[in-house]
Amino acid sequence: MSMNMGSTLEHFKVIIYQDIHLGPLDISISNTAVYMWITIGLVALSLYLMMLRPKLVPGTAQLLAEMLYGFVARQTRLNIHDEGDRFIPLMFTLFTFILGCNLIGLIPGAFTPTSQLAVTGTLAIGIFLFATGLRFYRHGWGFFHAFAPQGVPKIMLPLMVPIELISFLARPVTLALRLFANMTAGHMALGVLAVLGLAAPWFIQWLPLGFTVVQIALEMIIAFIQAYIFVVLSCVYIDDALVDH
Repeated sequence: MSMNMGSTLEHFKVIIYQDIHLGPLDISISNTAVYMWITIGLVALSLYLMMLRPKLVPGTAQLLAEMLYGFVARQTRLNIHDEGDRFIPLMFTLFTFILGCNLIGLIPGAFTPTSQLAVTGTLAIGIFLFATGLRFYRHGWGFFHAFAPQGVPKIMLPLMVPIELISFLARPVTLALRLFANMTAGHMALGVLAVLGLAAPWFIQWLPLGFTVVQIALEMIIAFIQAYIFVVLSCVYIDDALVDH
């Protein structure tokens, strides 16, 4: 069983295909990078084929693409007040990339990029720095007013400012960990169920394998929900950067 559990964890192992260093910069080619590029290619190709011959009365593929775009656009406008339209391309790109990375790991033998904290952390830090830069650009040094909420007595500021600052700095951490933990836990559960199905006596193998089918369906839903949550929180952070505190 220990060997089987080890093979289950192999799904999360980063494999270096080509070790490349430019001075202190590590740009090695790994399975993480390869599967992210595969995801980008598959997402771009799928959307291109879906919209290859757009019709006034859309077919199934075109309708699915339009519904996906409309869903992301609606959430962006709802969570970035007044200026949401400007950020729809960014949010749609982010949503489809994360969704693709989440789903590609459901293919047997494939690797899930979003099961790596380095990937989810990079995405979260990127959004955090973008929102922070946007806040500085929009409000200048008024950026720091957000850490001293209006109406708070001055005597409370030494307590409130550190709390607000810690809460602000924790944003990329929670954003990254949420996506990473959900993808890791779900795919690990799939691996364990598959191992149990292979190790079980023939007359009860259908039981864990049946659970595996149900788990795959749940993982597809979770993949969508986690991409949705990541995008919504990204919109909230951007909206917060635009608001005059």
